[in-house]
Amino acid sequence: MDSLTNILLVVVLLGVIVVYLSSTAGRLDRLHHRIETAHAALDAQLIRRVAAAQDIASSGFLDPASSLVLSAAAQEALIADPDDDAQRSLVESDLTRTINAVFDGGEVVDEIREAAGPNQVLVEQLIGEMAVACRRVELARRFHNDVVRSCVQLRRKRVSRYFRLAGHTPLPATIDFDDTPPPSLAGM
Repeated sequence: MDSLTNILLVVVLLGVIVVYLSSTAGRLDRLHHRIETAHAALDAQLIRRVAAAQDIASSGFLDPASSLVLSAAAQEALIADPDDDAQRSLVESDLTRTINAVFDGGEVVDEIREAAGPNQVLVEQLIGEMAVACRRVELARRFHNDVVRSCVQLRRKRVSRYFRLAGHTPLPATIDFDDTPPPSLAGM
């Protein structure tokens, strides 16, 4: 009876270990899937911000120099290689700085509204889209980086490393670029 109890105890212990390893591997798999989903959502929000910047640049409500600079920065962000995170971070930071320069201070937004005349609704829509796009980029990047940090934290645990629970999946990296929306658009 003693040997049967010991065998049963070992089987139960092995079962608990297998269940723990399996659930940890499943959690890692779900985190990697969430990273892919968050990355795709960030890409969509970046494209939305580029579209909003191009719409404002081509609307004719900005002065020609601001329109040209904003359009050029948006075009650079649009043609950036999505797989090259370093280049993408640079052009997205550049677009953010350009948006901040164009909308520096609330008087620029007020000037655009005054210049709109009968097109007030269109201007409000364009400015609103830019404000929402900037805020969504900020939130999407933050969400992506939070998921990446959770995944990296779990992958750095000894159990995950010793049993190679992540398989051959490369270690995810955070995406860092300046995504601070201009203060003049923050309240919209």
